[in-house]
Amino acid sequence: MVMTLERPLEQTAVKTNQLTLVQAVTDGLRIMLKEDENVLLLGEDIGKNGGVFRATEGLQEEFGEDRVMDTPLSEAGIIGTSIGMAINGFKPVAEMQFLGFIYPAFEQIMTHVSRIRMRTMGSYSVPMVIRAPYGAGIRAPEVHSDSMEALFAHMPGIKVVCPSSAYDAKGLLIAAIEDPDPVLFLESMRIYRSEREEVPEGKYIVEIGKGKKLKEGRDVTVIAWGAMVPVAMKAVEQAEKQGITCDVIDLRTLYPIDKDIIAESVQKTGRAVIVHEAHQTGGVGNDIVSIINDTSFLYMKSPVERVTGFDVPVPLFALEEHYLPTPKRVVNGIEKVMYF
Repeated sequence: MVMTLERPLEQTAVKTNQLTLVQAVTDGLRIMLKEDENVLLLGEDIGKNGGVFRATEGLQEEFGEDRVMDTPLSEAGIIGTSIGMAINGFKPVAEMQFLGFIYPAFEQIMTHVSRIRMRTMGSYSVPMVIRAPYGAGIRAPEVHSDSMEALFAHMPGIKVVCPSSAYDAKGLLIAAIEDPDPVLFLESMRIYRSEREEVPEGKYIVEIGKGKKLKEGRDVTVIAWGAMVPVAMKAVEQAEKQGITCDVIDLRTLYPIDKDIIAESVQKTGRAVIVHEAHQTGGVGNDIVSIINDTSFLYMKSPVERVTGFDVPVPLFALEEHYLPTPKRVVNGIEKVMYF
């Protein structure tokens, strides 16, 4: 039985386990490998070693080398192979060790993955998932910590998903594997093991393209995704000490964006703060500003504020924390729109 669940879980008679986000990813992969023999995993060191972050640990032993495959160190080769598998009836789940390693495969994604349905007038689809750990905050070397989701959110033909919790990670991953079209599934390394939460034991779906309101407020709408969600929540708690209450929206999907949840909230509050760790210029936050202008301009009481990373490559260890948005910077943004 496939369940479509949203919290609160206590309203459902479902057995749950306390899982981290990365454990929830493993659980989702295991469920789909068991259910559908066409689901295959491939990537660098994902088999015997279980991947860099152990997201596929034990899966090769359980399902065999024909289902969980170690590949050469070739991102373009991994994605090209996945395309061939997908148009021939398989459902490949390809792992990039880090999102920053995806650049050699960009041409494959841009010119083939995202276009085959249109190119063949619907005769073929590409039911594949690209899993990619991303983001700063774990003291990784250069290129390992990039947050370049905007490159793909601006690429029609591929969905972009970015969960911030274990519950959402499992449900969205299962939905992504079952989707008839390609999905880039972003996993924040910073929150892989930072928290545990109750996750249903069986199969369930979290709908792609639907955001989630985490907190109700009247004064400001705060919008975030991935590792910036807990940062935003901490900032909102601090703002409440000043008597400022906020809606907090976790987008969960960056393409297609849930325009309705954004419009509904900002039309109520009249103020918005967008938080993301990617560079400000060309970031997904700019698209959200456009959505707010298109749907809610006459409701706004102040300009939209963006709290983001800076327009530089992610710096190395000593400066990494200075690059990332902090609760203090988000509070400053909230104050700016509140007292405009």
